[in-house]
Amino acid sequence: MTEEKNIKTEDKNAGEAAEELTSAVANDSAPLSDPEEEKESRRPMSGLVELPDSVKEKLEKRKEKGPSRSKKKKGKKKDRRVPAGKAFIKSSYNNTIVTLTDLGGNVISWASAGIAGFKGPKKATPYAAQIITRIACTKAKEDYGLKEVSVFVRGVGIGRDAAVRALNANGLLITSIKDITPIPHNGCRPKKPRRV
Repeated sequence: MTEEKNIKTEDKNAGEAAEELTSAVANDSAPLSDPEEEKESRRPMSGLVELPDSVKEKLEKRKEKGPSRSKKKKGKKKDRRVPAGKAFIKSSYNNTIVTLTDLGGNVISWASAGIAGFKGPKKATPYAAQIITRIACTKAKEDYGLKEVSVFVRGVGIGRDAAVRALNANGLLITSIKDITPIPHNGCRPKKPRRV
């Protein structure tokens, strides 16, 4: 039943497109469209469409499940715009976490490899870092209008470079990149030598 409805709507859309095309051909004064504008119009608004199917399914399940905590009633939510912010990338040997904040440090959006459905050693891969960066960027751009970020990278995992590249690839302007990996300045006192 639903397949028949889908076929009917597709036929209807195809018919409308054909009518527009014939009217444009008949009317020679119709301006030609720019191919770059067509690409942008065909491009989906939500970044989740570009994600792999398995990741999309897991995110949809997570949305359906809803938050485990009981929500209190909140007042009217203000529509806040954050054009510039900070991106914190924590990349360890086991996981990668991307957090996008405003300039005051208030979290706008975040994502980790576990949220995207990666398990075990796959969480630390550059591919996982790329996917979670896309998830975090999409939410920040749609909800808050984030456009440019200063990047702070912490840790020595292999996902750090992929996450920075993914920020740029997802349409955010990177103003600066800073490595804030903690380094001990001759930290703890070493053990005394072992007597044999």
